[in-house]
Amino acid sequence: MSRLLRLFTLCLVFIGSLASAQAPLRVGSTPSGIPFTFLDTKTNKISGVMVDLISEIGKDQGFAVEINAMAWGSLIAALQGNKIDVIAAAMYITPPRQEVVDFSDPIYTYGEGLFVAASDAKDYKTYEDLKGEVVGVQIGTAYVKPLQASGLFKEVKVYDSISDIMRDVNLGRIKAGFGDYPIVAYQLGQGAFPETRLVKGYKSVWVGSVGIAVRKGDKATIDKINAALRKFKADGTIDRVLARWNLK
Repeated sequence: MSRLLRLFTLCLVFIGSLASAQAPLRVGSTPSGIPFTFLDTKTNKISGVMVDLISEIGKDQGFAVEINAMAWGSLIAALQGNKIDVIAAAMYITPPRQEVVDFSDPIYTYGEGLFVAASDAKDYKTYEDLKGEVVGVQIGTAYVKPLQASGLFKEVKVYDSISDIMRDVNLGRIKAGFGDYPIVAYQLGQGAFPETRLVKGYKSVWVGSVGIAVRKGDKATIDKINAALRKFKADGTIDRVLARWNLK
């Protein structure tokens, strides 16, 4: 009888471990970070560079992914609270973030872009050219603290999305906005805000690389992600995904 009980217990453990292994990886992404992550209104699903990459990683490493749309500012809290397992968004790898999450190898490097009203013809080069002005920046980005710490601006307004900043630039509520260069360039390139222009001559102050984040200490997951990324870097998969979204 005891032998049968042991066998039954082993079967339950095996079935439980199999179910756990097949559980999808819960991925947190944002609906407003085009082309990295965004809500595709045609499919009503989150799409973009980082979604494509985490999906390819899942195929390569043998796990399913479940994409969860959430606000940018809640991503790290959701990861720490075990509501998601991975962050796949336009998130810079920064020392403060590395204290609370673990990042993959760098995927794509860029800096912040500056945008103003199309009617503003001035060729802004640096922060100093906007001294005394009111500017906008997206909450949770790596640009917030440097802008505030510069002491150059009359006010640094913090917004939920880049689209909200562009709206206020168009309405004249703020002089300029700062955001991830590829995201700003893509949105303006789609013609969504024809009264806003990207300042081509502006020199980025903060340049960093985006990566995929997991909970601190989740070595098993980050090892799988990095193994796939290194393979994709060698075989050109990353370059093909970036090119699909007009990133070089």
